[in-house]
Amino acid sequence: METTTPSLPWVDSQTAHQTMSQSFRMIDVGAKSETQRRAVAQGSIDLAEDAFTALATGKNPKGNVLALAEVAGIMAAKRTSDSIPLCHPLPLDYVRIAFEMKSATNSINVFCEVGTSAKTGVEMEALCGVNGALLTIYDLSKAVNPAIILREIRLNTKEGGKSGVWNHPAYHPQPSPEPANQVQFHKALSGISVAVITVSDRVSKGESQDQSGPILVECFHNQGAFIFSHLVVPDEVKQIQRAVMEGVENSQVSLVITTGGTGLSPRDVTPDAIEALAHRKIPGFSELLRQDGAKHVQTAWLSRSLACVIDDTLVIALPGSGKAVQEGFAALLPLLPHALHTLKGGNHG
Repeated sequence: METTTPSLPWVDSQTAHQTMSQSFRMIDVGAKSETQRRAVAQGSIDLAEDAFTALATGKNPKGNVLALAEVAGIMAAKRTSDSIPLCHPLPLDYVRIAFEMKSATNSINVFCEVGTSAKTGVEMEALCGVNGALLTIYDLSKAVNPAIILREIRLNTKEGGKSGVWNHPAYHPQPSPEPANQVQFHKALSGISVAVITVSDRVSKGESQDQSGPILVECFHNQGAFIFSHLVVPDEVKQIQRAVMEGVENSQVSLVITTGGTGLSPRDVTPDAIEALAHRKIPGFSELLRQDGAKHVQTAWLSRSLACVIDDTLVIALPGSGKAVQEGFAALLPLLPHALHTLKGGNHG
Protein backbone atom coordinates (compact mmCIF):
# COMPACT_ATOMS: atom_id res chain seq x y z
CA MET A 1 0.00 0.00 0.00
CA GLU A 2 1.45 3.32 -1.02
CA THR A 3 1.73 5.97 1.66
CA THR A 4 2.12 9.68 1.19
CA THR A 5 3.94 12.12 3.36
CA PRO A 6 1.91 15.20 4.29
CA SER A 7 3.27 18.29 2.60
CA LEU A 8 4.85 20.89 4.84
CA PRO A 9 4.32 24.62 4.31
CA TRP A 10 7.88 25.38 3.22
CA VAL A 11 8.47 28.92 2.03
CA ASP A 12 11.77 29.80 0.39
CA SER A 13 13.59 32.91 1.57
CA GLN A 14 12.99 34.87 -1.63
CA THR A 15 9.22 34.29 -1.50
CA ALA A 16 9.16 35.16 2.20
CA HIS A 17 10.99 38.41 1.53
CA GLN A 18 8.54 39.34 -1.21
CA THR A 19 5.42 38.56 0.80
CA MET A 20 6.41 40.22 4.07
CA SER A 21 5.05 43.73 4.30
CA GLN A 22 6.66 44.47 7.66
CA SER A 23 10.35 45.08 8.15
CA PHE A 24 12.01 44.17 11.42
CA ARG A 25 13.90 46.57 13.61
CA MET A 26 15.81 46.48 16.85
CA ILE A 27 14.18 48.86 19.33
CA ASP A 28 16.29 51.93 20.12
CA VAL A 29 16.75 52.01 23.91
CA GLY A 30 19.34 54.78 23.88
CA ALA A 31 17.09 57.31 25.59
CA LYS A 32 16.04 54.93 28.35
CA SER A 33 17.63 55.01 31.79
CA GLU A 34 19.42 52.05 33.31
CA THR A 35 17.49 50.37 36.13
CA GLN A 36 17.81 47.14 38.07
CA ARG A 37 16.13 44.39 36.06
CA ARG A 38 15.26 40.87 37.17
CA ALA A 39 13.35 38.00 35.61
CA VAL A 40 12.55 34.45 36.63
CA ALA A 41 11.39 31.77 34.18
CA GLN A 42 10.54 28.12 34.64
CA GLY A 43 9.89 24.97 32.63
CA SER A 44 9.36 21.28 33.26
CA ILE A 45 10.64 18.03 31.82
CA ASP A 46 8.93 14.66 32.20
CA LEU A 47 11.20 11.61 32.03
CA ALA A 48 10.49 7.91 31.86
CA GLU A 49 10.87 6.21 35.24
CA ASP A 50 14.20 4.58 34.38
CA ALA A 51 15.68 7.80 33.05
CA PHE A 52 14.53 9.73 36.13
CA THR A 53 15.96 7.09 38.46
CA ALA A 54 19.29 7.13 36.61
CA LEU A 55 19.44 10.92 36.95
CA ALA A 56 18.40 11.00 40.60
CA THR A 57 20.80 8.24 41.70
CA GLY A 58 23.78 9.50 39.70
CA LYS A 59 23.78 6.45 37.43
CA ASN A 60 23.17 8.22 34.12
CA PRO A 61 25.92 6.91 31.79
CA LYS A 62 26.85 10.46 30.73
CA GLY A 63 27.52 11.72 34.25
CA ASN A 64 26.01 14.33 36.58
CA VAL A 65 23.02 15.53 34.57
CA LEU A 66 21.92 18.47 36.72
CA ALA A 67 25.44 19.84 37.17
CA LEU A 68 25.93 20.04 33.42
CA ALA A 69 22.38 21.36 32.91
CA GLU A 70 23.13 24.19 35.34
CA VAL A 71 26.22 25.21 33.38
CA ALA A 72 24.30 24.92 30.08
CA GLY A 73 21.50 27.12 31.41
CA ILE A 74 23.95 29.82 32.46
CA MET A 75 25.71 29.68 29.10
CA ALA A 76 22.40 29.85 27.22
CA ALA A 77 21.28 32.92 29.16
CA LYS A 78 24.59 34.66 28.45
CA ARG A 79 24.31 33.97 24.70
CA THR A 80 20.67 35.00 24.29
CA SER A 81 21.33 37.81 21.82
CA ASP A 82 23.20 35.34 19.58
CA SER A 83 20.06 33.19 19.31
CA ILE A 84 17.20 35.71 19.31
CA PRO A 85 17.70 38.19 16.45
CA LEU A 86 16.27 41.38 17.95
CA CYS A 87 17.47 40.94 21.55
CA HIS A 88 19.94 43.51 22.84
CA PRO A 89 23.27 42.15 24.14
CA LEU A 90 23.20 42.76 27.89
CA PRO A 91 25.86 42.69 30.61
CA LEU A 92 24.33 40.25 33.09
CA ASP A 93 24.97 40.72 36.81
CA TYR A 94 24.11 37.09 37.56
CA VAL A 95 22.38 33.97 36.26
CA ARG A 96 21.08 31.31 38.65
CA ILE A 97 19.65 27.92 37.77
CA ALA A 98 17.61 25.85 40.24
CA PHE A 99 15.95 22.44 40.07
CA GLU A 100 12.95 20.93 41.82
CA MET A 101 12.76 17.13 41.68
CA LYS A 102 9.29 15.57 41.47
CA SER A 103 9.75 11.84 42.07
CA ALA A 104 6.01 11.15 42.12
CA THR A 105 5.75 12.21 38.47
CA ASN A 106 9.34 11.50 37.34
CA SER A 107 9.66 15.16 36.42
CA ILE A 108 11.96 18.08 37.10
CA ASN A 109 11.02 21.73 37.33
CA VAL A 110 13.80 24.04 36.15
CA PHE A 111 14.04 27.69 37.20
CA CYS A 112 16.30 30.44 35.86
CA GLU A 113 16.76 33.82 37.53
CA VAL A 114 18.65 36.57 35.72
CA GLY A 115 19.57 40.06 36.91
CA THR A 116 21.17 43.08 35.33
CA SER A 117 21.36 46.86 35.48
CA ALA A 118 20.41 47.86 31.96
CA LYS A 119 18.02 49.78 29.71
CA THR A 120 15.93 46.75 28.79
CA GLY A 121 14.72 43.64 30.53
CA VAL A 122 16.09 40.11 30.86
CA GLU A 123 12.95 38.06 30.23
CA MET A 124 14.42 36.37 27.16
CA GLU A 125 17.65 35.62 29.00
CA ALA A 126 15.71 33.85 31.74
CA LEU A 127 13.70 31.87 29.18
CA CYS A 128 16.81 30.93 27.22
CA GLY A 129 18.47 29.78 30.45
CA VAL A 130 15.52 27.50 31.24
CA ASN A 131 15.54 26.08 27.72
CA GLY A 132 19.29 25.49 27.77
CA ALA A 133 19.02 23.53 31.01
CA LEU A 134 15.96 21.57 29.88
CA LEU A 135 17.51 20.57 26.55
CA THR A 136 20.68 19.43 28.30
CA ILE A 137 18.65 17.19 30.61
CA TYR A 138 16.91 15.89 27.50
CA ASP A 139 20.20 15.24 25.70
CA LEU A 140 21.79 13.40 28.63
CA SER A 141 18.66 11.37 29.41
CA LYS A 142 17.56 10.26 25.94
CA ALA A 143 20.10 7.41 25.82
CA VAL A 144 18.42 5.85 28.86
CA ASN A 145 14.91 6.38 27.53
CA PRO A 146 13.88 8.90 24.83
CA ALA A 147 10.25 9.09 26.03
CA ILE A 148 10.63 12.69 27.23
CA ILE A 149 8.26 15.66 27.28
CA LEU A 150 9.15 19.34 27.70
CA ARG A 151 6.26 21.47 28.93
CA GLU A 152 4.99 24.61 30.64
CA ILE A 153 7.88 26.90 29.78
CA ARG A 154 6.93 30.39 30.92
CA LEU A 155 8.11 33.66 32.39
CA ASN A 156 7.10 33.76 36.06
CA THR A 157 7.98 37.31 37.01
CA LYS A 158 9.90 40.36 35.86
CA GLU A 159 10.92 43.50 37.68
CA GLY A 160 12.35 46.87 36.71
CA GLY A 161 11.79 49.49 34.04
CA LYS A 162 8.60 51.49 33.47
CA SER A 163 6.31 48.48 33.85
CA GLY A 164 7.64 47.67 37.33
CA VAL A 165 6.69 44.24 38.65
CA TRP A 166 4.76 41.76 36.49
CA ASN A 167 3.73 38.25 37.51
CA HIS A 168 2.34 35.52 35.29
CA PRO A 169 -1.27 34.69 36.30
CA ALA A 170 -0.21 31.10 37.00
CA TYR A 171 2.71 32.18 39.18
CA HIS A 172 2.18 32.40 42.93
CA PRO A 173 5.01 34.38 44.59
CA GLN A 174 4.41 32.80 48.01
CA PRO A 175 4.60 29.04 47.52
CA SER A 176 4.08 27.13 50.76
CA PRO A 177 5.91 25.11 51.68
CA GLU A 178 9.06 25.67 49.63
CA PRO A 179 10.30 22.39 48.15
CA ALA A 180 13.04 21.10 50.45
CA ASN A 181 15.20 19.97 47.54
CA GLN A 182 14.89 23.15 45.51
CA VAL A 183 17.94 25.39 45.31
CA GLN A 184 16.92 28.72 46.77
CA PHE A 185 17.69 31.90 44.84
CA HIS A 186 19.56 34.61 46.68
CA LYS A 187 17.35 37.60 47.48
CA ALA A 188 18.87 40.97 48.27
CA LEU A 189 16.74 41.69 51.37
CA SER A 190 16.55 38.23 52.92
CA GLY A 191 16.31 38.51 56.71
CA ILE A 192 15.14 42.14 56.65
CA SER A 193 11.90 43.05 58.42
CA VAL A 194 9.95 45.99 56.97
CA ALA A 195 7.03 48.11 58.17
CA VAL A 196 5.03 49.61 55.29
CA ILE A 197 2.77 52.64 55.82
CA THR A 198 0.31 54.02 53.26
CA VAL A 199 -0.50 57.68 53.92
CA SER A 200 -3.77 58.74 52.32
CA ASP A 201 -6.94 60.46 53.50
CA ARG A 202 -9.09 58.75 50.86
CA VAL A 203 -7.69 55.26 51.40
CA SER A 204 -8.02 55.56 55.19
CA LYS A 205 -11.71 56.51 54.73
CA GLY A 206 -12.37 53.64 52.34
CA GLU A 207 -13.10 56.04 49.47
CA SER A 208 -10.22 54.75 47.34
CA GLN A 209 -8.26 51.52 46.98
CA ASP A 210 -4.67 51.40 48.17
CA GLN A 211 -2.53 50.98 45.06
CA SER A 212 1.03 51.83 46.08
CA GLY A 213 1.09 50.03 49.45
CA PRO A 214 0.48 46.54 48.07
CA ILE A 215 3.04 47.21 45.33
CA LEU A 216 5.64 48.05 47.98
CA VAL A 217 4.74 44.92 49.93
CA GLU A 218 5.17 42.80 46.79
CA CYS A 219 8.48 44.45 45.87
CA PHE A 220 9.94 43.75 49.30
CA HIS A 221 8.54 40.24 49.43
CA ASN A 222 10.07 39.41 46.04
CA GLN A 223 13.47 40.40 47.44
CA GLY A 224 13.10 38.14 50.48
CA ALA A 225 12.06 40.72 53.09
CA PHE A 226 9.56 39.93 55.85
CA ILE A 227 6.60 42.34 55.95
CA PHE A 228 6.20 43.03 59.66
CA SER A 229 3.17 45.29 59.17
CA HIS A 230 1.25 47.28 56.58
CA LEU A 231 -0.75 50.18 58.01
CA VAL A 232 -2.96 52.82 56.39
CA VAL A 233 -3.19 56.26 58.02
CA PRO A 234 -4.67 59.61 56.96
CA ASP A 235 -2.60 62.67 56.07
CA GLU A 236 -2.34 63.76 59.70
CA VAL A 237 1.04 64.51 61.27
CA LYS A 238 0.34 62.84 64.62
CA GLN A 239 -1.04 59.66 63.11
CA ILE A 240 1.85 59.40 60.65
CA GLN A 241 4.34 59.84 63.48
CA ARG A 242 2.57 57.28 65.64
CA ALA A 243 2.65 54.70 62.83
CA VAL A 244 6.33 55.39 62.09
CA MET A 245 7.32 55.08 65.74
CA GLU A 246 5.46 51.77 66.09
CA GLY A 247 7.89 50.40 63.55
CA VAL A 248 10.96 52.18 64.91
CA GLU A 249 10.33 51.00 68.47
CA ASN A 250 10.00 47.35 67.45
CA SER A 251 13.39 45.65 67.62
CA GLN A 252 12.51 43.33 64.74
CA VAL A 253 11.96 46.14 62.21
CA SER A 254 15.00 47.37 60.27
CA LEU A 255 13.20 49.62 57.79
CA VAL A 256 10.07 51.75 57.91
CA ILE A 257 8.88 52.92 54.50
CA THR A 258 5.93 55.16 53.71
CA THR A 259 4.09 55.86 50.47
CA GLY A 260 2.06 58.99 49.86
CA GLY A 261 1.93 62.58 51.04
CA THR A 262 5.28 63.76 49.63
CA GLY A 263 3.96 66.39 47.19
CA LEU A 264 3.21 70.11 47.49
CA SER A 265 -0.47 70.14 48.38
CA PRO A 266 -1.48 71.45 51.83
CA ARG A 267 -2.38 67.90 52.94
CA ASP A 268 1.00 66.45 51.91
CA VAL A 269 2.63 66.37 55.35
CA THR A 270 4.47 63.04 55.41
CA PRO A 271 8.01 64.53 55.07
CA ASP A 272 7.27 67.13 57.74
CA ALA A 273 5.98 64.48 60.16
CA ILE A 274 9.02 62.24 59.65
CA GLU A 275 11.61 65.03 59.62
CA ALA A 276 10.47 66.16 63.08
CA LEU A 277 11.42 62.71 64.41
CA ALA A 278 14.70 62.32 62.51
CA HIS A 279 18.04 61.94 64.25
CA ARG A 280 20.09 61.94 61.03
CA LYS A 281 19.10 62.74 57.47
CA ILE A 282 20.33 60.76 54.46
CA PRO A 283 20.27 63.38 51.69
CA GLY A 284 21.79 61.03 49.11
CA PHE A 285 18.70 58.82 49.10
CA SER A 286 16.44 61.85 48.62
CA GLU A 287 18.58 63.13 45.75
CA LEU A 288 18.66 59.69 44.12
CA LEU A 289 14.88 59.32 44.27
CA ARG A 290 14.29 62.69 42.61
CA GLN A 291 17.03 62.27 40.03
CA ASP A 292 15.91 58.78 39.05
CA GLY A 293 12.24 59.76 39.08
CA ALA A 294 12.92 62.70 36.77
CA LYS A 295 14.16 60.27 34.13
CA HIS A 296 10.58 59.04 33.89
CA VAL A 297 8.56 62.19 34.68
CA GLN A 298 9.79 65.76 35.19
CA THR A 299 7.41 66.43 38.08
CA ALA A 300 9.51 64.07 40.21
CA TRP A 301 11.68 67.12 40.96
CA LEU A 302 8.72 68.47 42.96
CA SER A 303 8.61 65.44 45.23
CA ARG A 304 9.73 65.91 48.84
CA SER A 305 10.72 62.25 49.25
CA LEU A 306 13.23 61.84 52.07
CA ALA A 307 15.25 59.32 54.01
CA CYS A 308 16.53 59.51 57.57
CA VAL A 309 17.52 57.51 60.62
CA ILE A 310 15.35 57.42 63.72
CA ASP A 311 17.19 55.66 66.54
CA ASP A 312 18.87 52.87 64.55
CA THR A 313 16.02 52.37 62.06
CA LEU A 314 16.07 53.52 58.45
CA VAL A 315 12.94 55.49 57.47
CA ILE A 316 12.14 56.36 53.84
CA ALA A 317 9.20 58.34 52.43
CA LEU A 318 8.20 57.54 48.85
CA PRO A 319 5.54 59.17 46.64
CA GLY A 320 2.04 57.75 46.48
CA SER A 321 1.73 56.57 42.89
CA GLY A 322 2.23 52.90 42.05
CA LYS A 323 4.67 53.63 39.24
CA ALA A 324 6.73 56.03 41.38
CA VAL A 325 6.92 53.40 44.12
CA GLN A 326 8.16 50.76 41.68
CA GLU A 327 10.76 53.10 40.21
CA GLY A 328 11.86 54.34 43.63
CA PHE A 329 12.23 50.82 44.97
CA ALA A 330 14.31 49.80 41.93
CA ALA A 331 16.59 52.84 42.44
CA LEU A 332 17.06 52.18 46.16
CA LEU A 333 17.44 48.39 46.05
CA PRO A 334 21.18 48.26 45.19
CA LEU A 335 21.93 50.48 48.22
CA LEU A 336 19.50 49.15 50.83
CA PRO A 337 21.39 46.02 51.96
CA HIS A 338 24.62 47.96 52.60
CA ALA A 339 22.77 50.86 54.25
CA LEU A 340 20.96 48.54 56.65
CA HIS A 341 24.19 46.60 57.30
CA THR A 342 26.16 49.71 58.29
CA LEU A 343 23.28 51.06 60.39
CA LYS A 344 23.56 47.94 62.52
CA GLY A 345 27.28 48.55 63.05
CA GLY A 346 28.64 46.59 60.07
CA ASN A 347 31.78 47.68 58.28
CA HIS A 348 31.90 49.62 55.02
CA GLY A 349 33.77 46.93 53.09
